[in-house]
This record gives sequence, structure tokens and C-alpha cells, in this order.
Amino acid sequence: MNFDFPTILVAATFFTGLAWAVDSMLWAPRRRRKAGGLVDDGLASEAEQVKAALKEPTWIEYCKSFFPVILAVLLLRSFLVEPFRIPSGSMMPTLLTGDFILVNKFAYGIRLPVLNTRVFEIGDPQRGDVAVFRYPRDPSVDYIKRIVGIPGDRISYYNKMLHINGKPAEQVTAGIYVGKGAGVSMSGASERIERLGDIQHHVLVMPRTPGLEGEFIVPEGAYFVMGDNRDNSNDSRYWGPVPEENLVGKAFRVWMNWDSANGGIDTGRIGMKIQ
Repeated sequence: MNFDFPTILVAATFFTGLAWAVDSMLWAPRRRRKAGGLVDDGLASEAEQVKAALKEPTWIEYCKSFFPVILAVLLLRSFLVEPFRIPSGSMMPTLLTGDFILVNKFAYGIRLPVLNTRVFEIGDPQRGDVAVFRYPRDPSVDYIKRIVGIPGDRISYYNKMLHINGKPAEQVTAGIYVGKGAGVSMSGASERIERLGDIQHHVLVMPRTPGLEGEFIVPEGAYFVMGDNRDNSNDSRYWGPVPEENLVGKAFRVWMNWDSANGGIDTGRIGMKIQ
């Protein structure tokens, strides 16, 4: 089951903030008038009655306590940084199953939460970026892939080689990949170093495994994405480009890795920069 966490967060912020505001403007003055009435009636000595009259309802106390925390989380998650967990091996060897990553939410512009409407333009996605986006066929699901094509590009993929506008992406063989933990199934794959513009990254291919080939034109307002694990990735080759409005942000750091098949936390990946 996929929970729409941004909507829940916005709703919680609105409810707790509204409760705080209504209490401050309406209910709290009533309580103070009630307590003042007890004093006027000569009951000021009955301290417990006055205290009870001034006491906030428990649910109001909770709203006032949680509102600043929820608001801070909403602002941080919506406009600055959001954490994600990598659930599969489609981005191996760059990202491994069990990686916990941080995503820059303002790299591609400031967007309103829930509506995902860009209100401030800061930068545009570039070839080579590792981007998180909402899966076009089911926007409730977040995907992560590498952007290989920007609007107007002609993307070709033949014989395990990526071509951009008729030119092959530079590739250098790095040897045979040796996986560990959840990624051991990819041991034996050919590991290659690929360059996209200024970005140099590693990819995996299985030379004897057939894959989808073809040529694609990236339309305006969309981006072509592929997984670094080229023969084990459900990406734009199968379901088309990612609309600009589906972009969530740019992945930039691994802050932890937990792989039970590899003994738990892999300290060597903590703080690793994503390229």
C-alpha cells in the first residue's frame, strides 16, 4: 500500500495550525473570561476551579506541540531535502539495494507540495543527473533513474551502447563486476565506465542477455531516463519519457546502507556522493 505522505503532512499541518489559531482567537479568551468571572464572584480562593477554567483541552495542547514540528518537516521535505530508500538493483553499481539517499528538492525548481507545481525556476535537469521522479504510469510510486536525454535529444540504444544525437556515449571497460549482499546476483556482469557530459559513472551490462533496443525522440517538457543496471531496469525504453512535472529532485548523497544479506550496515557507503 502506498501512502500519500505529502498530502497527509499538509493536512496535519493545516489541522494543527487551524486548531491553534482558533483556540488563540476564540476559545482561550472564553476560558479567561470564565476564570475572571470566578474571581468576580468571590471564588478566587478556589484555585483549582480557576485553574480548571483556564486549562486547555488536551487535544489543543497536542496540536500546539506538534504544529511547529510538523510545519518544519513539511518545509524541509517539500523545499530542501527528502530522504528515500533504494528498493531494487536497477541503479547498480551506482546505488545498491538498501541505500538510504538524500534528494535535493530545489535543484529543479521550487514546487508546491501535493500540487507539484513549479513556482520558482532554479535549474534544469542535465544529462547524467540521478533523478527521483513520480512513475508516469502510477504517480503514487517514486522511481530513481539516470537522465540520459533532455528535450529534443535523439536517443538510440543498440548493442549495449547508448547513443545521443547520433554520437555514442564514451564507454571504457572496467572489468567484471563482483556483487555482494542483495547485489550478488549481478556478479559476472560487465562493468563499464560511461561519460555523459561532465558526469562519469559506472554501468552494468549482461552481454549475452537480450534487451530492448531502438531509437527515441525526447519531446519538449520531458526527459529520457535509464537505469545504470542496463539489462535489469524498467525505464524510458519501456514506458517512455518522464514529464517535467513528475520530477521530484536530484539525488546527491547516500547517508546509510542497510543490507541484511550483507550483514547489516555497510559503513563504507555512509556519506558517499552520488555521481
